[in-house]
Amino acid sequence: TIAGFPTLKTREYKAHKASIHTVGWNSDGRRLASGSVDKTARIWTPERTSDPRHSQELRGHTDSVDQLRWDPTHPDHLATASCDKTVRIWDARSGKSIHTIDTGGQNINISWSPDGQKIAVGNKDDKISFIDTRTFQIERNVQFKVEVNEIGWNPKGNLFFLTTGPGQIKVLEYPSMKEVHSMEAHTSNCYCLEVDPRGRYLATGSADALVNLWDMEEFYHVRSFGSLVETGESVHKITCFAAMNTVAWHPSKYLLAYAGDETDNVPGRSPIMAGNLRIFGFSP
Repeated sequence: TIAGFPTLKTREYKAHKASIHTVGWNSDGRRLASGSVDKTARIWTPERTSDPRHSQELRGHTDSVDQLRWDPTHPDHLATASCDKTVRIWDARSGKSIHTIDTGGQNINISWSPDGQKIAVGNKDDKISFIDTRTFQIERNVQFKVEVNEIGWNPKGNLFFLTTGPGQIKVLEYPSMKEVHSMEAHTSNCYCLEVDPRGRYLATGSADALVNLWDMEEFYHVRSFGSLVETGESVHKITCFAAMNTVAWHPSKYLLAYAGDETDNVPGRSPIMAGNLRIFGFSP
């Protein structure tokens, strides 16, 4: 229960040789993937073991793995976006890359449509490419004149969201990509977004140190806060020793995976290896 958070423990996983930029659970919650500046991704069964010898290293990218997403309709298929100008699709059962898609740009964000039929990938030039997962070909490119950060669909798959450098959330019809809403969401760069599993709320995070919650029906601002629970009250705080790059909730349990830019020398405490992954929420 939420009330029991203070008694729960964190496990550490020696995952990568450099900082981790992205983590994500697969649809059934049995596997967790991580992607790193060290050009690799890794797949874990984290509730079974924290021993890296029982994880799968995914090799093939030639630059940092900046974001990953699992296929919401298939627990074994994973997509990774890399600065090496490719997207790779992996089969978690074999640990092999089964498709490589050249995008022509340094990829920094990726999203899989709810029906599993499309992958959207955004690059550093603010272009979003849509990949058809039946052919694994790019079917269209959409260029934006504003800095595009995180991207994603609503649960029905008929709306597409993106967050921007000026702090806006843009809501587009999908597949027409016609803009239907533009909310002035934050006072500085809007970095990330997350849709709640029931499709009621959209959460956005920003360099202005706020998390904003939006109603998905009428697109009005519900509230601003730093701890995302129903009442807006903070229920627990996890102490970290560096900037965190990525967090991901398990799909059905109170397990939170997170990773950041840790270095080996933090004053006043024992060394922490860069590239380690942590999961909070295990019973003592």
